[in-house]
Amino acid sequence: MPDPADPAALTVSGFQALIRDRYLATDAARGTPATFMWFIEEVGELATALQQNAPGRNPTPEQRANLGEEFADVLAWLMTLANVNGVDIAQALSKYTDPDRVEGVKA
Repeated sequence: MPDPADPAALTVSGFQALIRDRYLATDAARGTPATFMWFIEEVGELATALQQNAPGRNPTPEQRANLGEEFADVLAWLMTLANVNGVDIAQALSKYTDPDRVEGVKA
């Protein structure tokens, strides 16, 4: 089994399992509506970080580091929502990895 502390070895399934193992009891008790609100709050924080790091803005090193953290937070809360709702994200991603299902690009 890959070491979850090694980011290079982390898989989508492994990350979802890590989030499930650490937080599912609390997340399930909170439920989907409240968990979704936490997710949206993190999306808002990511939006702010993206704005601070936009081209021509000259972000500070702290703002640059925060951008990565906000991406991670959004992904973690997305995994939380998937866990609470019984969705296997790796399986769901087959929509993008199965050549017979992938069509075109969005403009």
